[in-house]
Amino acid sequence: MFKHLREDVKSVFHRDPAARNTLEVLTNYPGLHAIWIHRISHKLWGWGLKWIARSLSTFARFLTGIEIHPGATLGRRVFIDHGMGVVIGETAVIGNDVTLYHGVTLGGTSWQAGKRHPTLEDDVVVGAGAKVLGPITMGKGAKIGSNSVVVKDAPANSTVIGIPGRIILASAQTAHEQNGKRAKIAKKYGFDAYAVAVDNPDPVANAMGMLLEHMHLMDNKLQEMCTVIQSMGGDVCTDSIPKMDMNEFAATGISTQRPDSPDDRPEEFDPVI
Repeated sequence: MFKHLREDVKSVFHRDPAARNTLEVLTNYPGLHAIWIHRISHKLWGWGLKWIARSLSTFARFLTGIEIHPGATLGRRVFIDHGMGVVIGETAVIGNDVTLYHGVTLGGTSWQAGKRHPTLEDDVVVGAGAKVLGPITMGKGAKIGSNSVVVKDAPANSTVIGIPGRIILASAQTAHEQNGKRAKIAKKYGFDAYAVAVDNPDPVANAMGMLLEHMHLMDNKLQEMCTVIQSMGGDVCTDSIPKMDMNEFAATGISTQRPDSPDDRPEEFDPVI
């Protein structure tokens, strides 16, 4: 028991730079108080003393502003920061090293008995005001953006934002590769690569990134077709495509910087565009 208490206190220092000393953490972090009381009420719930467990849970809510049903299962080193307004339902399962911020709801979407609340695997972070609803699973290391409403599973190491929640980052490696690809394509067409990152929450910026990829794909397909037709004796694609004068776009705020020398150009740079 005391080992778990020490772990909880250390986890606060790891995740909250405002924590100054152990006495302050022990006396002024209601998230810890709620978790400690929950551990007792959860034991009572398991022993069949459900009324006492619920009463203790209600007392914890009055004391801390955090409502954790005694039937919920919490792992080790769970940290509820600030905590006011957090609600955790009866069949919720929370893994180790999970972080919840104020206003988070782990709720159900059905009145039917059985598993109806979320499962949060290890290292999940849920931002302030987020709602995770239903018997869904947030994979290890997933991050839920503030005020999001999540009703579908999220894979490990993903980032979920919006209403309803949508996955904007499946993995760091995928994002890195995609960002590099889009940056090269954006440079080819004369657009600044800023704001076309795959994990940018701006829907307009995401649409621009997809349009750039589509233009690049269509150019490549057209070039392949022209090459094949010319090899068969066809007289096509003999006229050059008009070049784009990026100075005409200066008033729009779009970057007018173009690669000036072959050494500055990305591999797929097409000089006729």
